[in-house]
Amino acid sequence: MPDTPDYFAFYGLPESFRPDEAALRRLYYAKSRETHPDFHATSSPENQADMLRQATLNTDAYRTLADPDQRMAYLLRQHGLLEEGKQEQLPPDFLMDMMDLNEQLMELEMDPAGATGTQVATEVQALADTLDAGIEPVLAGYEQLPADHRPAALQQIRTYYLKKRYLLRIQQQLATFAARS
Repeated sequence: MPDTPDYFAFYGLPESFRPDEAALRRLYYAKSRETHPDFHATSSPENQADMLRQATLNTDAYRTLADPDQRMAYLLRQHGLLEEGKQEQLPPDFLMDMMDLNEQLMELEMDPAGATGTQVATEVQALADTLDAGIEPVLAGYEQLPADHRPAALQQIRTYYLKKRYLLRIQQQLATFAARS
């Protein structure tokens, strides 16, 4: 298990890809009031230091859990399924599709005036939409899954996350080409 604290336990929330955002916000503000330095100005230096650590943890936890992409990456890391700097394997059929898109990107770089940019952007968006639609039931249902079914769901989510990152890189390249032309 990673060294990152369990942000869900910190807030007393169940581990979820779709947490109750209103509850998360309420818990964040409540903890912010509890740990605010002004309320502990007269306490011992040890207590002040502890409150500062708690306040920092509260901010880090909220920022991570409030953002869907950061939350997904956090959960995958917590389960040891995402390692920084490690080359992750993607399914061969997806890689073939990406090779085709990358070839179209190279053609676009050679001939920016061609209509390929819009075509590639449309293809990438369609792939992203299909990915999103396919993973949504898994994300929404994760919290209710029995513990023995969660590893398979996490693997699906990991594959989704990696594919989505790949598509985002292609979208960034397209944006760069569009800005140049």
